[in-house]
Amino acid sequence: MPATISPRSHAAPKRAAPRRKAPQRRRKGKKPDLIRILIPVLALVVVVGIVVNLTGGDQMTKLARDRTPYWVDKQIIAINGTGRRGEKIEGVTDIAIHYTGNPGTTAQQNHDFYDQPETEVSSHFLIGLEGEVIQCIPLDEKSSATNQRNNDTLSIEVCHPDATGQFTQASYDALVRLTAWLCDYCDIGRDRVIRHYDVTEKLCPLYFVDHPEAWEQFKADVAAY
Repeated sequence: MPATISPRSHAAPKRAAPRRKAPQRRRKGKKPDLIRILIPVLALVVVVGIVVNLTGGDQMTKLARDRTPYWVDKQIIAINGTGRRGEKIEGVTDIAIHYTGNPGTTAQQNHDFYDQPETEVSSHFLIGLEGEVIQCIPLDEKSSATNQRNNDTLSIEVCHPDATGQFTQASYDALVRLTAWLCDYCDIGRDRVIRHYDVTEKLCPLYFVDHPEAWEQFKADVAAY
């Protein structure tokens, strides 16, 4: 009798179950690499923002911010349609120097004269006999001081004790300081300083017209301040 063959002997051999791959761990280093790239970029953005904020960006932005120093007494006159019309300046290319033409008057008296509806003249700044500085017009607006150059100049009127138009030493020193600061704040060269006389040939500021050497010395003092 033939031997009985178990059906098991004809069964296909069982295949071993495939091994599950161990879950791959995320490679360390990718996130830190990204962070190492982002940190300097973000730091640069912050630094640029701080610099722009401190320097004020372009000239018109700085003029609108009107950040005058602590030694400037800001007494902005009212918009009255004459001395201050509220018209925006086109930009600043020069600083125009004037004298008040009324000997012995103070900066405050001239300011109060500007701040009247019937007054048709004004300047951005007034410098008094003791060197005090009063701001009358915002930096981004036109004053009524330099005729056809009102659209691109900032004007400074200086008080004087007598008819010669010569400034006191305190007034002169304040004028040098203010002019130098305005040139720097407006990002123009310190040589960008003119007299009212250079625009219209009006004898203003009188002493600097009568004494050209004093005018040249003033410009040198501004450059060296």
